[in-house]
Amino acid sequence: AGDADGGNYAFDLERSACALFGVVTYGVHMTIYRDDDDGVKIWVPTRALTKQTWPGYLDNSVAGGLPSGMGPFESIVKESMEEASIEAQIVEKHAKSVGSISYFFRNARGWLQPEVEYLYDLRIPSGVDQSPFQPKPLDGEVESFDLLPLDSVISKMRSGLFKANCALALIDFLIRHGHLTPDNDPHFMEIITRLHGSFQYDQW
Repeated sequence: AGDADGGNYAFDLERSACALFGVVTYGVHMTIYRDDDDGVKIWVPTRALTKQTWPGYLDNSVAGGLPSGMGPFESIVKESMEEASIEAQIVEKHAKSVGSISYFFRNARGWLQPEVEYLYDLRIPSGVDQSPFQPKPLDGEVESFDLLPLDSVISKMRSGLFKANCALALIDFLIRHGHLTPDNDPHFMEIITRLHGSFQYDQW
């Protein structure tokens, strides 16, 4: 047990092994978007073809696993620079914590992996220089970034082009911003329930 740094844990487990033991994994996702007279547009990255998982799929603007010993906001700041070349002061000033989603992911072997994703929004302010907010590949995990209209994002989601948990984070974005409602989707309550599942643990 190592809690000299004030943590409360018995051991560290490699993230890729968590599914073997049913251990909850945690991640962070941030949606970088514009909302002006032209409507909502979202920065969408294409994952590198060299990625071990989901190569070539579409992703959330910034996303990554939550490292042991690091808080969610610190992690999204780190990932923003590493994946998207966005300076820490931009994220610290403009990113907003907007909740979380929790769900079971069924992998190719049929194992259920409980996952929690902490969510952030970064709305690009209107009437300012857009360049500091424009993501650019840095660490080789992303092929490119594209600023896509919301209709295009939804169409690509329906076509299965997004990494699965990134699509869930974007669905949550659509709900929070009033684009997916009980009036336009008959499965609204099922979607809400599945985005905020319980793992039946006293503590996660």
